Amino acid sequence: MGRPKGEGNRSKARPSSSSLAASLLPSSGAQAVGFGGYVGSSRVDSSSSSDDPAPFLDIDGEVAQHLKRLARKDPTTKLKALASLSMLLKQKSGKEILPIIPQWAFEYKRLLLDYNREVRRATHDTMSLLVAAVGRDLAPQLKSLMGPWWFSQFDPSSDVSQAAKRSLQAAFPAQEKRLDALILCTTEVLMYLEENLNLTPQSMSDKATALDELQEMHQQVISSSLLAFATFLDVLVGLQVDKPSFDSIAAETKRTSRARATAIAFAEKLFSVHKYFLDFLKSPTPAIRSATYSVLRSFIKNIPHAFSEGNMKTLATEVLGSFQEKDPACHQAMWDMILLFSKRFPEGWTTINVQKAMLHKFWHFLRNGCFGSQQISYPALVPFLNAIPPKAVVGEKFIFEFFQNFWAGRNRSLSLNADRLAFFQACRDCFIWALQNASRYCDGELAVHSFRVTLVDKILLKLLWPNYLPLGSKGNEGVFSEQSRGSSKGSSQPFYEETLETLKIKYPMGYVQDLGRCITEILSCIYSLESDLLLAFCTAFQENCFEVFQKTEHIESSSEIIERVIKFLLLLGQHSVQKGEKWPLVNLVGPMLAKSFSLIQIIDSPDIVRLVTMAVSVFGPRKIIAEIFCSNRTLFSSPCDDINKELDMDQFLLLYNEIFIPWCLQGNVSSTSARLDLLLVLLENESFSEQWHSIITYATDPERFGAGPEGPDQNHILVFAILMEKARAELRKRKVGVDVYQQGSHPEHWHHKLLDSCVVSITYSFPSFTSPNARFIRAVLGGSTEDDKICLVSRNAKILVFKEICRNLVTFMMDSPFTWVRDSCSLLTADANGSMPRRHNVNVLNMAHFALEVLDGSFFCVKTIEDEDGLVPGTLAAVFLIDWEYSMAVVSENANEDEATRKILGRMDFYASLHDFRGKLSTQFFKNLSMNIRNNLRRILIESIRFAIFKEDKFYIGKERSVCCQWMLDVIRCLCESQNEEQELLDQFLSKSEFWPLWVLPDACTGERSAALKTGNISINASRSHIIVAVIEELISEIGIEKVVAGSVSSISPSSEEAAREPTGSPSCSRAWLAAEILCTWKWQGGGALSSFLPSLSVYGKNGHFSHQESLLDCIVSILLDGALVHGDCGKLSLNHVWPVSFDEMEYVEEPFLRAFASLLLSLFEDNIWEKDKAIFLFEMLVKKLFIGEAVNLNCLKVLPLIMSVLIRPLSFRSDESTQVVQHDSFNASQMQDIIKDWLQRAILFSPSDTWQMEEEMEYWFQLVISCYPLSAISSIQGLKPEREISPAERSLLLELFRKQRHRSGSSTAATKLPTVQMVLSKLMVVSVGYCWMEFDVEDWEFVVYQLRWWIESAVVMMEEVAENVNELISNTSSSNSESAVNKLEHVVSELNPSPMRIATNALAAFSIFCDVIVLQKEENTDNMNPSRAEKWDLIKDRILEGILRLFFSTGVAEAIAGSCCYEASFILAASRFDHCHFWELVASCVVRSSAYARDKAVKSVELWGLMKGPIRALYAILFSSKPLPALQFASYVILSSEPVLTSSIIREDTTKSLDGDTTGEQESYTPDLASEEDVHLREEISCILEKLPYEILEMDLVAQERVNIFLAWSLFLSHLLSFPSSSPMKERLVQHVQKHANPAILDCIFQHIPLELCLAHSLKKKDMELPSVLSDAAAAATRAITSNSLLFCVESLWPVGPEKMASFAGAVFGMMLCTLPAYVREWFSDIRDRSTSSAIESFTKVWCSPPLISNELSEIKKAGIADENFSVSVSKAANEVVATYTKDETGMDLVIRLPASYPLRPVDVDCPRSVGISEVKQRKWLLSMLSFVRNQNGALAEAIRIWKSNFDKEFEGVEECPICYSVIHTVNHSLPRLACKTCKHKFHSACLYKWFSTSHKSTCPLCQSPF
Repeated sequence: MGRPKGEGNRSKARPSSSSLAASLLPSSGAQAVGFGGYVGSSRVDSSSSSDDPAPFLDIDGEVAQHLKRLARKDPTTKLKALASLSMLLKQKSGKEILPIIPQWAFEYKRLLLDYNREVRRATHDTMSLLVAAVGRDLAPQLKSLMGPWWFSQFDPSSDVSQAAKRSLQAAFPAQEKRLDALILCTTEVLMYLEENLNLTPQSMSDKATALDELQEMHQQVISSSLLAFATFLDVLVGLQVDKPSFDSIAAETKRTSRARATAIAFAEKLFSVHKYFLDFLKSPTPAIRSATYSVLRSFIKNIPHAFSEGNMKTLATEVLGSFQEKDPACHQAMWDMILLFSKRFPEGWTTINVQKAMLHKFWHFLRNGCFGSQQISYPALVPFLNAIPPKAVVGEKFIFEFFQNFWAGRNRSLSLNADRLAFFQACRDCFIWALQNASRYCDGELAVHSFRVTLVDKILLKLLWPNYLPLGSKGNEGVFSEQSRGSSKGSSQPFYEETLETLKIKYPMGYVQDLGRCITEILSCIYSLESDLLLAFCTAFQENCFEVFQKTEHIESSSEIIERVIKFLLLLGQHSVQKGEKWPLVNLVGPMLAKSFSLIQIIDSPDIVRLVTMAVSVFGPRKIIAEIFCSNRTLFSSPCDDINKELDMDQFLLLYNEIFIPWCLQGNVSSTSARLDLLLVLLENESFSEQWHSIITYATDPERFGAGPEGPDQNHILVFAILMEKARAELRKRKVGVDVYQQGSHPEHWHHKLLDSCVVSITYSFPSFTSPNARFIRAVLGGSTEDDKICLVSRNAKILVFKEICRNLVTFMMDSPFTWVRDSCSLLTADANGSMPRRHNVNVLNMAHFALEVLDGSFFCVKTIEDEDGLVPGTLAAVFLIDWEYSMAVVSENANEDEATRKILGRMDFYASLHDFRGKLSTQFFKNLSMNIRNNLRRILIESIRFAIFKEDKFYIGKERSVCCQWMLDVIRCLCESQNEEQELLDQFLSKSEFWPLWVLPDACTGERSAALKTGNISINASRSHIIVAVIEELISEIGIEKVVAGSVSSISPSSEEAAREPTGSPSCSRAWLAAEILCTWKWQGGGALSSFLPSLSVYGKNGHFSHQESLLDCIVSILLDGALVHGDCGKLSLNHVWPVSFDEMEYVEEPFLRAFASLLLSLFEDNIWEKDKAIFLFEMLVKKLFIGEAVNLNCLKVLPLIMSVLIRPLSFRSDESTQVVQHDSFNASQMQDIIKDWLQRAILFSPSDTWQMEEEMEYWFQLVISCYPLSAISSIQGLKPEREISPAERSLLLELFRKQRHRSGSSTAATKLPTVQMVLSKLMVVSVGYCWMEFDVEDWEFVVYQLRWWIESAVVMMEEVAENVNELISNTSSSNSESAVNKLEHVVSELNPSPMRIATNALAAFSIFCDVIVLQKEENTDNMNPSRAEKWDLIKDRILEGILRLFFSTGVAEAIAGSCCYEASFILAASRFDHCHFWELVASCVVRSSAYARDKAVKSVELWGLMKGPIRALYAILFSSKPLPALQFASYVILSSEPVLTSSIIREDTTKSLDGDTTGEQESYTPDLASEEDVHLREEISCILEKLPYEILEMDLVAQERVNIFLAWSLFLSHLLSFPSSSPMKERLVQHVQKHANPAILDCIFQHIPLELCLAHSLKKKDMELPSVLSDAAAAATRAITSNSLLFCVESLWPVGPEKMASFAGAVFGMMLCTLPAYVREWFSDIRDRSTSSAIESFTKVWCSPPLISNELSEIKKAGIADENFSVSVSKAANEVVATYTKDETGMDLVIRLPASYPLRPVDVDCPRSVGISEVKQRKWLLSMLSFVRNQNGALAEAIRIWKSNFDKEFEGVEECPICYSVIHTVNHSLPRLACKTCKHKFHSACLYKWFSTSHKSTCPLCQSPF
C-alpha cells in the first residue's frame, strides 16, 4: 500500500523544507506561499538546477520592464534598473512583490557574477529591501538563493561583501537562524560552490565580453568560492552544537549530523576530484592561493582523515614548502595552515627531505624579510620552532642558520616602526626560546651549558652587540663554522663582514634604541636563567668601553659610539628600576667606570664625561662614587654579596670636594659643559647646601677668580656663567613634581652672599663690557622669558645691576645725533641719570651692547623690582626711545656725509639689535605692569614724542609724521588698558606748548576740553604746528576720529555678561578745539583739511552710533564762526563765480577761520548731515551779528557773502513743517526775502560801481546781495538756471540795481574800471540775466552783449598773446636746449593775469544764458518774431562764438607748439588750464554749440595766423593732451568729426583726391599704378596710433590715458569712414590701408575691457537672466553704435573715465568696426588660437552685434535698386539669405548668399543651386568671384552684389578677365584689367600684376614669360 495523498503525506515530526525555511525567515504581512509551491495559478520554480527564468506572469508591467533591463550588458542600465526596483519595493506590499521572486532569483544569481562591483553592491541592497518586504514568503526560493547568497559573503570587494552580509542579516536577524538556514541548504550550497569551482573564463558569459574582464571575473569567483567552502566547513563540520533542552535535542542533533555528514562527504569528493586543491596553489592570483591555504587549513582542522599515508608526502611537500609564497596577503592563511599541519601531523616532517623541501625555502623567506609580512610572520616564528620535531633538523646547525638568515632579513624590516618592533620582539623571543629549549637538541647539562655559551657568544656577542656597538671585525671571523656556512648555499654573507660599515648605514630613527632594548631584555633573561652566562658579555662590554675611551681622538665617529653606550646605560637603568635588578650596576656599569675613571679624567672628552653623567643620573651619585672608588668585589659575586655598601656622608663630601669640584671647574675647554653637568648631577638632596657652598666658595676664590688690575679672568667668568646657566636648568628640573621642602627646588636655596658680591663687582667693573661678563649676569638674574622667574641672587643685587644697566643706556642716548633723544634723557629716572657721574673716555657703543646683552637675557626680571621708583620706567623708556631713534634714523638717512650722518651709521648695528630685542616683548607684558609704572612710562614717552615734533632740527615731515604716529600707536597699544587711559594719553599729547596750538587753545581754566581763540603772531610757529597736525591726521586715520577728536569711550553695561559696547561721550569730553585747529591749519605735508580731515569728519557725522556728534559739530562751528568774525578783517575774500561755491574755490579764501568755517558748512550740508533747520539757525544768528546797534559789523559783512553762498541752497530747499525744529517755526521764506530786499535797498543806495576808487563797504554789500542769487549748473556748467524762487518785488529791486549800474557804465568804458569793479559788475550781470531776463528790454540786452563781448575778447587777446609768445619761444629754441624752453614757459604761464579769465568766466556764463534765451524766444514766438531782430542776435552770437573758438584754438595751438619741443613743455601749458577749470569748461560748452559758420571762420583765421602749428594740430593737441581736460577733449572730438575740419582731420593733404567716381561705371579713363593703395597717407597724429600701436598698451591699466587716446583715435577714423558713401573710392582706399597697415592689437585691447568670461558664462546659461552691469553696458553700446551709425553718444558720456565707461566705449568701437571693417575684424578673429576666447567673442557678437548688422545688410540690399531686366534679388530675413539671379539670353545662374549667425566674424556662405547654359568650370569661377567680392567687401553686401553684377556685365560685354585672379573687376580695388603684355596681349589688373612681381621676384608675363 502506498502512502496516503494530501496533507497526511508528511509526518508531523518532519516538516517540509519550505515550511522549515519559512520558520527560519521573519514573518511578513504578505500572503504565504502554499503547499506545492503554487501561488494562485502561477508556479513558483524552486529548483536550483534550472537556469531559465520564470515567465513574467502576474508581474506588474513596470517591474517586469526593470527586471528585463537587468539582463542588459551596460552596468549603468543595470544600476538604474536596480535603483528603480528598490524604489518600487519600498512602495509595494509583500503580496504585490511575491510574483517577482522567481524571476528575481534567476537575475540575482547572474548579477552576483557581474564584473562591476557597484552592480553587485546594488543587487544586495535590493535583496535587503526584498527580504524585508516578503519575510517568510521567501522560503520557497531559499534553497536556490542560499548558495549564491553564501558565496557573496566572501566577495573580494569589502563594500559588496558587507552589503551581502546586511542582506542575509535582514533575512535571518538571529545568528542561530542563519546557522539553521545553512544546515537546511547544505547540499544546495555545496553544489553551487562546486559549480563555481568547475567554471572556466569562457563558460562564464554567453555574450561578447572582454577576455581580461572574463579572467578577472573567473579569479574572483574561484577565490570567493574557495573561501566560502572553507568557512562553510569551519561553521558546519567544526560546529559544537549547544543543547539548550532535552525536548529538541534528538531532532536538532539528527538534522545537524545529517548536514555535517553531507558536508564531509561532499568535501572528500571535492578534495579528491580537485587533486587536494594543489592546482589552485599554483594559480598566479594571490587571492586564489590565499583561499586555497584556508581550504587546506580547514581540511586539516575539520577533516584530518583526508590526509592519509597515500597523499601525506605530496601534501607535506606542498604545505611545508609554502614558504616560497611571496605575496604578503597570503601569509596569514599560509602560517595558519603550516602551524596547524605541524601540530596535527608531526610525522609528516619525516616523509620529506626537510633541507630540500622546506629549509631552503624557509631561509630564503627569512632573508627577504618575510616578503613584507613581518607583522604576521615574525610572531609565528616561535610557535613554528616549537612545532618542528627535534629529530627533523640538526639542532645546533639549524638554530645558528636560523639566526643567520633571520638577521640577514632585518634590512627589509626597518622602514616601518611596527615591522621593526615585530622583528626585535621575534629576535628576543627566538633567542630566549633557544636558550630555554637547548635540551631539545642537547643531552646532558654540560652539553646544554656548552650550547648556551656558544649561543651567547655567536649570537649575542658577535651578531647583536657588534651591530649595536660597531668597533671593527676583530674576533668576529668565527661566528659560524665552515660547515654551517657551507651548508646553506646562496645565504647572505656573514654578519661580521658588515660591522665595519655599520655606522655608515643610515638606519631609521628608533632602530638603535629597539636593538638596545632587545639586548637588555636578553641579558636579563640570561641572568635569571644562568648568571654565569653574563660573564662573557660583561667582559666584552668593559673592554669595548675602555678601547673606545683610549682611542676617542683616533676612532672615526667616536661620538656616535659613545652616544650608543649612553643610550644602553639608559636602557639598563630603566630595566633596573622596572625589574628591581642590581646586575646592571654591579656587574656592568660599576666595574666599567672603576676601570676607566682615571683614563676618563686624563682624556677629558665631553662625550665620555657625558657618559659618566648619565650613569650618575641613572644609578645615583653615591652609588656611582662608591662603585668607582670603593668597590673591591669580584666581577661576579653571589647574590648575598651583591648588596652595595654606600659611602657615608663625610666620605662622599670629601671625594666630591677634592676630586670632582676642581676637575669640573678647571679651564674652559670642550668638555667644560659636560663636566659642569656632572658636577651638578652629583648634588645630593641631603647634602645640597654643603655641596653648593663648596662650589661657590671654590669658584669665587680670588686666586682662581683672577681679581687683578686687568679685571677678572674672562675664561673663568665664562665657566662660572655656564655653571649658573646649568644651575638654573637644574633648579627648574628639581621644581617639577617634588616636595616643597626638597633642597635645591627653590631659588632661595641657591642664593649665596659671595655670588651677590661677585655679580655686582662684575657689573660695575671697568671696563666690564665683555660677552662672558654679560652672560654671567644674565645667568644669575634670569628673566629671559616671561615665565622665567628664577633668580640666583638677592633683590638688592638685582637693583644695583639694573641701575648700572639703565645708566649705560642713558649714556648711549646722551650721545645721540638727535636733539629730541638727548633732551629726553632729562625725563628719565634720577637714579639712572644722576646718581653716578657719567663715565668719560669709554666706548659708548660697547657699553650699550653690554647693557643690551644683559637685558636681552634678563629683561623680565625687572617685574620683580617694580616698586623701585624711577628705575623700571626709566629702563623701559630707554628701550622705547632708542628703538624710536632707530626708526627716525631709518627714515632720516641723509646723503650728506656730515658728522651726524656718520654717527647714525656707526650706531645702526646697535639700533637693529635693540629693535630685534624690542620685537620680542609682548604687549601684554607692559599691560601687566603696575599702574604707577605705566603712568610714569606714558608720561616720559609722550613728552619724548613732543620733543621730536617740536624740537628736532632734523625732522623731515614727509616720513617722520608716520613715524611719530607709529610711536603714539605703540604707546597706546602697550600702555593703555582702557579707553579712559587712551583719552588721558591723548590729552597729554595734545596739551599746550610753545609751538602748539596755533589758532585755538584748549581752555585749561574750566578743566574741560573747551576752547579759546589764540591771539598774537602765529607765523613764527606755523611749521611746527603743521608737523603735529600731520601726525594727528595720521593718528586719526589709524584709530578713528571718534577717539582723537570726539573723545569717545565705550561704556560697558555691568548688568549683562555680553556687555554690548556703545561709544559715548559728551561735549566736555570732545576736542572741538582740535578739529577747529586742524581746519584752520588747512594744509600740511601729505594731507589737508579737504583731502583727509573733512571726509573723516563727514563720515563721523553721518554715523548715528555717536550720541554726542551733534554737539561736537555745533562746538566746532561755533569756534570757527567766532574766529571768522574776530579775524574778518585779516584776509581778502574774492568769490569769482555765481554758481554754488565748491571746495576748490575755498583755496582762494585767505582767512583761515573763514575758510575752515565755510568748508565745514559746505561739507555738512552737501553730505546731508545738517538740514534746513541748521541753515535757518545760522542765518538768523548771522543777521543779528551783522549790526552792532545801528552800526554795521564790518567783519561780519566781509565774511557773510561766502557764508551766504553756502547757506542759500539749504535755505532755498522746501521741507515739511513736521521736520522743522520748533525754534524756527516762525521763520518762513517771506522773512528771508524781506532781509534780502533790505540788503538790496542798501546796495541801491550806494553810488554806481564805476565811481569806486578802492575797497569800500559798498563792495561787500554788493557781494552779499549777489551771493543770495545762486545759479545751478545744467549738465556740468553748459547751462545755468536760478536756484531760488524770488518774488516780483525782489526781482524788481534786483533789476533796478542792475539798471543803475548799466546807466552809469554806459558813460565809461570797461577798460577804465577797476578789476574789482569789473568782477562785481560781471557777477551782477550773470545774476540779473539769470533771474530777470524776462524783464530785460533791448537796451538791457545790448548792454549785456556789449560787456560780454568785450570781456571775452580780452581773454582772447591774452590767450593769443600766449600762443604767439610760445611760438616765438619754441621757434628760437634748439632741440638740445629744451630745459631752457621749459623754464621760460613756466615763467610765461606764471605771469598770466588771472583777472581777465575770471571775469570772462562770468561773461561766458551770461552768454550761455543769452543763447538759451534766444532759442527759447524763437520757439515761443515763431510767428511774431521779427526776422531782422533775430538775424541781429544770431550775428552777434556767431561773432562771440567766433571769439570763443579763437580762444579754443589758441590754447590748442600753444600746446601743439610746446609739444613739438618736449613733453614737459606741453604739460606745463595743459596743467595751467586747471587753474581756471570753469572757464575752459564754459569755452568747451560754447564750442560744441557753435555753428558751422563760426567754426569755418575760426579755422580760417587760425590758418591765416601763420604760427608753427595749424588748427588741425591744435585740435589733436587738445584731444591727446598730456594733462587732458574732459570738456575740452570732447569739444575737440566734436570739431574733428564734423565739417569743415572733417575732410582734413584724417587724411594728409598730399593724399590723392581724384577718386570720387565709380571705377566700374563709365569713368574708365583712370588708370591706377601698380601700387595705388599706397597713395593714402593718414595724418601723423592718427597713423601713430592706428599703425604703430605698441603691444605694451595691453599691459597698461584699463583706464590709462593712452587707452582713452587709442579709442578716441579709432572712433574718429571710423566716423570719418562713415561719412563716405559705400561706393566711394576713397573709402575703399582707406579700408585697404587699414587692412594692410593697422595693428590688430586694437581688437585685443577692446576685449580686455569687455569681460569675456562673463560673455561665455552668460551664453551657457539662460538668456533671460540678468546681465552683469559691465557686460550689459558694452553690449548696449555696441548695439546702439550699429543701429545709429555713430559713436558720438559714447564719447560724450566717457568722462569721468572709469572701467564701466571704458567697457561701453570698447563695445561701441567694436560694433562700429563690424559695420565698417568687417573683413579686418574677421581676419583678426580667424587668427585667435585660444578656443575659449574665440567662443566668448563669437558669443558676444552673435547675441548683440550680428542681429542688427544682418538686419541692416538685408534692408540695404532691398533698397539698393540693383535689379534690372537681367538681374533680380530676393531677400529672406527669416533665413538670413539673399538669392541673386542673373539671366542673359539662354544662360542663367542663381547664387544664394547665406549670412551666418555670428556675421561678420564667420564668412558668408555662397552657393549655386542652379545654372543654365554655363559650364561647370565657368560656374565655379563665377562662384569663387562672388565669394571673393563678398568676403573682401568691407562695406555693404549690396555693394558686393552690385560689383559682382558689374563683373558679369563686363564679361558678357566681351571684356577679358584677368588671367591671375580670373575676374574682370578686381575683387579688392574694383579696377578693370588695364596693363597689357606686349607679347601675348593679355591684360592684367595692376594690383594682381604688382603682387605677381612681388611674390615671384621677376618681372615677366605670368602667361608667356616674356619681359613685361
